[in-house]
Amino acid sequence: MSPDHPVRRVGMLFSGGPAPAANAVISAAAISFLNAGIQVFGFLDGYEDLERFTCDQPLVEGRDYLCLTRDLVSGIRSRKDIILRTSRANPGKPVRELCDLVDPEKNVKLRAVYEALEYYEIDALVSIGGDDTLKTANYLYRMQELLPELRRIRIVHLPKTIDNDYFGIDWTFGFTSAAHYAAMTIRNIGADARSTKAWYVLEMMGRKAGWLTYAAGIAGEATRMMSVEDFEDGFDAEAVAREMVDLMETRAADGREYGVICIAEGLAELLSEEQQPCVVDEHGNSMLGAVRIGEHLAGAIEREYERRTGRNIKVRAKQIGYETRCAEPGAFDVMLGSQLGFGAFRAIVEDGRTGVMVSVRDQLDLKYVPFDELIDPDTFKTRIRFIRKDSDFYRLARALEYQQREHSDTPCE
Repeated sequence: MSPDHPVRRVGMLFSGGPAPAANAVISAAAISFLNAGIQVFGFLDGYEDLERFTCDQPLVEGRDYLCLTRDLVSGIRSRKDIILRTSRANPGKPVRELCDLVDPEKNVKLRAVYEALEYYEIDALVSIGGDDTLKTANYLYRMQELLPELRRIRIVHLPKTIDNDYFGIDWTFGFTSAAHYAAMTIRNIGADARSTKAWYVLEMMGRKAGWLTYAAGIAGEATRMMSVEDFEDGFDAEAVAREMVDLMETRAADGREYGVICIAEGLAELLSEEQQPCVVDEHGNSMLGAVRIGEHLAGAIEREYERRTGRNIKVRAKQIGYETRCAEPGAFDVMLGSQLGFGAFRAIVEDGRTGVMVSVRDQLDLKYVPFDELIDPDTFKTRIRFIRKDSDFYRLARALEYQQREHSDTPCE
């Protein structure tokens, strides 16, 4: 499906959690469109205002959207905030199947988004966000097939998550910067642990996959790393606590009465139902951090240690979370984000594409992945890219964890 009118005005929005280098994406996309003489509307706060739009109460420039200019988007690629701000508003949340897209009770917020885009004569929409934002982009794209009266709008999505669990792209912008920041925290905690002979359990962001936990753990030299990928049959905190006390005793015998254990927040979803409180935000999104799986495991370790040794030990739990999302973006993330933003321009203007996600391969060469390769067309569910246990990355993490010494170090002769 290709719109039959030229692109004169583009809308852009950022939705979901922040990520380092967000402004690099926005800046590169905006500058590319502006250089081609195309107006750029930057919608503020994700879909928050768009999903409530009515023609009787139009959006207000400066409050609800910005007319992006070169002056506004120049010099911001490495800035920590998000010039368009963000929210978790999800206009497609009621949609479960294809017929819901034409159900006036379930598509009311999506129709409001469309009315806003039509009102402002938007010819193409660039959405930047995670899996929920990808699904919304797909809904807007598919609605044009089902509702021919809608304005033809090209829909292009740019993948964003510090979790790095997106299908269709190997590395998401912000991931390496978030991992670098988290690794610095791990190293600082590690120095404290060595100095005070203490043990820590650090709970990492990352949603359902372990990319951030493993990357930060490798760079931060964690004693042990654990994520969803390590537990195929559920997460038994008591069983893990027994393994951790084994580790503590082994390290103590090696003269190391300290350590840092990094675990992924996604392990909270593997707890039994009675152990897993259901905490959601105002948009209905589950809040894994509220479960405090790190504290849960730390308490289990303390109890097992006392049961086994008759002595008390304090295992400190700490969450490493929101501070990683707006960390100083590194050069790689700025380059990657900029290329994705430029790719949105090339997809829409040079290639006339719609219904695709912009991605990269090799040396940041652009590629475009159709939505139907990323989203199940029947269930509308996105795919999660876990760390494969047979991957070299997984084997690297295992190799760099603390190992019980089977052989003494052989000195150089």
